[in-house]
Amino acid sequence: METNKEYYIKKYCAWLKLEKKLSDNTKEAYLDDLNKLFHFADNEELSVLKISYSDLQQFLSQLVDIGISPRSQARIISGIKSFYKFLLLEDFLQADPSELIESPRIGMKLPEVLAVNEVNKIIESIDLSKQMGQRNKAMIEVLYSCGLRVSELIRLRYSDIYVEEEFIRVEGKGKKQRLVPISQSAIHEIGNYLFERRQVIAQKGFEDVLFLNNRGRGLSRVMVFNVIKTHAELAGIKKSISPHTFRHSFATHLLEGGANLRAIQMMLGHENITTTEIYTHIDREFLRAEIINHHPRNK
Repeated sequence: METNKEYYIKKYCAWLKLEKKLSDNTKEAYLDDLNKLFHFADNEELSVLKISYSDLQQFLSQLVDIGISPRSQARIISGIKSFYKFLLLEDFLQADPSELIESPRIGMKLPEVLAVNEVNKIIESIDLSKQMGQRNKAMIEVLYSCGLRVSELIRLRYSDIYVEEEFIRVEGKGKKQRLVPISQSAIHEIGNYLFERRQVIAQKGFEDVLFLNNRGRGLSRVMVFNVIKTHAELAGIKKSISPHTFRHSFATHLLEGGANLRAIQMMLGHENITTTEIYTHIDREFLRAEIINHHPRNK
């Protein structure tokens, strides 16, 4: 008898349709959420029937790490519980690993996520004829293309950009370093910005800092926030957004596109990668493929 993942999915689909009387749209929504768990299981080399309670906890912690909202977490958990209820009823399992999994509390304000067309509108709102226009465009491209924290963006140095390899080196929390793939569009905008940057005399200690203000010093968090707020208003975006909105949108859009959860975690800085490991202990081709295949700026 066929015992692979596709077999259980096929049986589950039939159960949803015949026993639960769900519409095709609802059934597809259940399967879409369940596929997130299957991606995790494939990455961990786990079979469907061998997933444990602790495995489910690890999977859900990854959803939290990449910024999935409590409401979306609750929906995914509901889908998982439904699947394991089916496996139990059909005697494929003797115990339900999802039984003790609790849904997160929903009531807090959910973080905003920009749609891809909203990101485009914000970038297109930038007047490149104005002073620092190209800097702002490059800055927002990097925020969204790489999913950086604002603190990581303002610390980014020109020497951290590996143009040929299409990666940037990022110093995150606790001075932990990681490599993040950078899109060709972001590299292009950085290249255009360098012509503008050369007109600014960098003050001592800021010679290698990528994004400078017009006085030759690094940007502050408040300055980045104001730039984003200004361009969001010019683009007619009514949502309350901040630099972190681009980071959250980066993760959400990759996840929605089917990117690997662990790859997203690594790109967001939830894996420790030291400077000496940059070229030896990271699968750069794998991370680049995740960005190229799943990030909207590469479509």
